[in-house]
Amino acid sequence: MANADNKTKPTAVSVDEFLNSIAHDTRRTDGFALLELFNRVTGLKPKMWGPSIIGYGRYHYKYESGREGDFLVTGFSPRKSALSIYIMHGYRDMSDKLARLGKHKTGKSCLYINKLADIDTAVLEEIVLADFSYMKANYEVFDE
Repeated sequence: MANADNKTKPTAVSVDEFLNSIAHDTRRTDGFALLELFNRVTGLKPKMWGPSIIGYGRYHYKYESGREGDFLVTGFSPRKSALSIYIMHGYRDMSDKLARLGKHKTGKSCLYINKLADIDTAVLEEIVLADFSYMKANYEVFDE
């Protein structure tokens, strides 16, 4: 049962149309490169979540507070300020990978990258794979 408070939901918008609509050349090119990386790592079909998140899969969460809902398993958003990579399980045991990644910032469940040229994309692929594997091992993952 999804919680009505979760505003970010899957939409019918085309991922390619969304990426092609990005005005900034580097952000658009990086978005398509991330699309290839996430497609390869997850093996799932991408889907737009809300107006700007490209998500892969869906899982159901339930907090101790009773709040519950559905959200993407992993994904990214080529936002104006940075590329946001969704690392849903957080950064458990990723200090070595993050040290090798290159220029980035972290949030609770997001990895922020200015542009792919600033990082080692092979290390980013390791991070996405580790996160995706963790989510599959700990949650029932549905292919949207």
